[in-house]
Amino acid sequence: MLLLTAKNIAIFFGLATTAFCISTIVLAVEKADLENDLQDALDKLDMISTASPPTTQTTPSVPSSSETTPAPPSSVTTDSTTGGGSGSSTGSSSTESSSTDSSSQGTPTLPSWPTAPGVDPTFPTLPTGLPNPEEVIYRLPREIRPIKYKLYIHPDLVAKTCTGTVSIQIEIDVVTNLIVLHARALKIEGISILNMMARMRIRIKKFYLSEEREMLFIELEELLYTGMPYVVSISYECDLGGLTGIYHSSYLDPTGKSRSIATSKFEPTYARQAFPCFDEPDMKAMFAITVVRPTGDGYHALSNMNVEHEEDIGNGLTEVHFAESEPMSTYLACFIVSDFAFKEKDVKGVIANVPSFKMRVFATPAQVDKVDYALSVGVGITEYYIEYFNISYPLPKLDMAAIPDFVSGAMEHWGLVTYRETALLYDKTISSSANQQRVATVVAHELAHMWFGNLVTMKWWNDLWLNEGFASYIEYKGVAHIHPDWDMLSQFLIADLHGVMKLDATLASHPIVQTVESPNQITELFDSITYSKGASVIRMLEDLVGAEKFRNATTNYLNRFYFSNAETNDFLTEVEALNFDFDVKLIMQTFTEQMGLPVVEVKRNGNSYTLTQKRFFANPEDYKGSYTDSPFNYHWSIPITYFTSSNSEVQRTIFNYNDNEVTVTTPAEVKWIKFNKDQIGYYRVNYPTEMWQSLIDTLKTSRGDFSASDRAHLINDAFALADAGQLEYSIALDLSKYLENELDYVPWNVGASRLSAIKNLLYFTDLYRDFVDYGRQLLKNVYPAVTWNVNDDHLQNLLRVTVLNAACGYGVPEALDEAGKRFTEWLANPSERPNPDIRSTVYYYGMQSIGNEQSWNQVWDLFVAEQDAQEKIKLMEALAAIKEPWILQRYINLAWNENYVRGQDYFTCLQYIAQNRIGQALVWDYVRENWPRLVERFGINERYLGRMIPSITSRFASQTKLDEMEAFFTKYPEAGAGTAARKEALENVKNNKKWLEENQEQVRKWLAEQNTEIDVTTVNSIN
Repeated sequence: MLLLTAKNIAIFFGLATTAFCISTIVLAVEKADLENDLQDALDKLDMISTASPPTTQTTPSVPSSSETTPAPPSSVTTDSTTGGGSGSSTGSSSTESSSTDSSSQGTPTLPSWPTAPGVDPTFPTLPTGLPNPEEVIYRLPREIRPIKYKLYIHPDLVAKTCTGTVSIQIEIDVVTNLIVLHARALKIEGISILNMMARMRIRIKKFYLSEEREMLFIELEELLYTGMPYVVSISYECDLGGLTGIYHSSYLDPTGKSRSIATSKFEPTYARQAFPCFDEPDMKAMFAITVVRPTGDGYHALSNMNVEHEEDIGNGLTEVHFAESEPMSTYLACFIVSDFAFKEKDVKGVIANVPSFKMRVFATPAQVDKVDYALSVGVGITEYYIEYFNISYPLPKLDMAAIPDFVSGAMEHWGLVTYRETALLYDKTISSSANQQRVATVVAHELAHMWFGNLVTMKWWNDLWLNEGFASYIEYKGVAHIHPDWDMLSQFLIADLHGVMKLDATLASHPIVQTVESPNQITELFDSITYSKGASVIRMLEDLVGAEKFRNATTNYLNRFYFSNAETNDFLTEVEALNFDFDVKLIMQTFTEQMGLPVVEVKRNGNSYTLTQKRFFANPEDYKGSYTDSPFNYHWSIPITYFTSSNSEVQRTIFNYNDNEVTVTTPAEVKWIKFNKDQIGYYRVNYPTEMWQSLIDTLKTSRGDFSASDRAHLINDAFALADAGQLEYSIALDLSKYLENELDYVPWNVGASRLSAIKNLLYFTDLYRDFVDYGRQLLKNVYPAVTWNVNDDHLQNLLRVTVLNAACGYGVPEALDEAGKRFTEWLANPSERPNPDIRSTVYYYGMQSIGNEQSWNQVWDLFVAEQDAQEKIKLMEALAAIKEPWILQRYINLAWNENYVRGQDYFTCLQYIAQNRIGQALVWDYVRENWPRLVERFGINERYLGRMIPSITSRFASQTKLDEMEAFFTKYPEAGAGTAARKEALENVKNNKKWLEENQEQVRKWLAEQNTEIDVTTVNSIN
């Protein structure tokens, strides 16, 4: 009895001790980061067990599970890596093949797990119904979520390679034996998985990389259970090539010495090239990043968060430890190792009790004085956004950096926004007014993402437009706040709206919201439909619901999904919650869930106007097709606005998609009525001939009755409708005659663009000379008005460039003479360059009109030596203007060398050459002959490679060229991220061909009726 009692007491104390141990572990896991401690302890066990096997065995306590009792691990199947912040990697083997099985590893093993008599130490048979790796295609399984990354990354700037260790704390939502992460072009050195609570390693059956799926599969011998904390640690290597993932860049300092940097670009699917990760936007997690940089020589490291501390680890290396981030998507992570210099200013918290924080702007040391404008604009716009959203900026700092090699215009990494140098640096001695506006708009766009995109992120790429469309519209508000005299809201038409409406009227378009899965499909989404059409319908929505309610809904949306993910419907729910007498969601769905746009046709009966709608096609042939892929049968719920000659107040109604027509009535008959005030609605309007004539008469006699946006709208609609065969071409051309007296930038930009498109189509016809003469006639007043003398009026400077380029393009003798004269003066004294606002015009048309081999070589030398990115682009374009085909071919060949043309600028360079009529055929032949080499260098997933095709073929207008394109696409059917671009290119050439068939004679007849006296032109003076 006494012995029994003693035994019970022993059992009691044993259980109590076990319970105490378990509770201690649980508390520790909850209160502290144990990944590194656990890893170190297990690594020490490995070392001890390898050195001397245990001499005694005791029976351990094994945590139990309500579902099954997992057996203890018997060995380590792959090498183990330490936590990301420790700065070390302990490995016993490296993986050379795509698949690693536990039986093939020569790793040290833990001692044999002690067992009770009669207990089989092997792992139990896994249950059925577990995930099948073969069924995982592009989307990650939902069983596992990342909580926190500890990333330790060491880019070697000399070897241009990178080593790293990532430890990912994960949560299990569904019991599984499969871990799937994204990984691309990585060499996996080793993997270990820890059960943090049980202090046990999880036995790995095998791991392997799937190149096609860009995934790392880790198959386990045992199950991962819900409610248990696990850490996946992976050591790996990668290279620093290309312009995505983590990559190497360089620049020349003032002494001519090359300086290396490492930087990163992860959107949309490139984080997986820098470290294994859950590379989907809704897999948000915190990041604790450590970057290894060279010690001294001016080098430092940047990341999303502030530096917590640095540690010199010897061998000329320093570890930089950054603070833990807020939850964010992998594509927003960023790190830079560089010797950049910076300037900084305080950003006011604006909201009560919100502290100020630092904004810093980084650039190469020799260019740091060029960051002043971006810093000033960035601070002002950030403060405006804080006030607009009524939400404080959530991070402790905000950096911006100009990167010498950057594939995109900019990238909104949270807390560390990266830019091309042309999009961030401004020097008034080099930068034009257009360059300045480019910097302001790109900065405004990226900073808008700090809230709309970073703080709240789309769940999946289907809703990318919600990020990019919103930022593409709000950027105009941000810039308008800083520069109210720039008329940014009118400029929206020429920068975003008109271009995307042209694309959206073709069969190459797609809905704003569409289903995507693969990386190629995701990359293709970054197009004008997502950005510009997205911005256009957001602009229309704001006008529909009112600016204040739109702003309130945006704030409510950001607060509701703070640090989380959302879908289009979530945003519209917040808008609709403010109570309207119309269906906000339904209206927006008709514009986001079907491609294309409507044309509203007006019929007049006294003071009553009946409106009908149909889908607008640029090519009349497309009306012959049958289209059943729209949930709304290609009808739209259209917010209709209008004003009249007797009432300038805007009137409104909704034309519902399921209504056949809608009627509006004015109190009395009016001279004219104009629908779609300021072209805010995403639709075209066509009127009967007599109504068009009334509008044209008003433009000619009192154009001030219409805003600059309304005048630009009328030009744009008239020519688009005429191009499509829905309006007599004589009406559009009659309307264009009012431009003789127009002096505002936005309408002239639209007019010049539309007339230039016609000029290009007529280039190989006998109408070309007559049309050029008409273009000169339109310029006879505005050309002498703008002069070549630049002033401080921003819009006037933009108008000047538009008019001077048009005058030179139409061969106005005085304009070409002036361009040639200034070009010659510049080459005689290259240090005295033309004013930045007319510099591109002088360079390009000077080279075109009087350039020869000697002048080309001189400009080439200046181009190679130039270090300013904006000036380099101007010189690059000028080199493409020469008329000698053999020089242009030489230019094409030289551009391949990255010592001359950076990879980020290569496609721009080819497109400049293709804009030259002589260079167009050369580039087309070169691309077709060298396509495999282009794909090998840039990758089939490079969207700018794909988009080059519609650019260089944009002027094709014959069946012969169409056949050449189709043969090329047949020869190389794999288009990758350029699939949609190929379709766009074909549709564009079909439309050009149809235009000539349908409209050439109408234009001929109209030109013959004009009684204009013009100077005789020479063929060589016309572009």
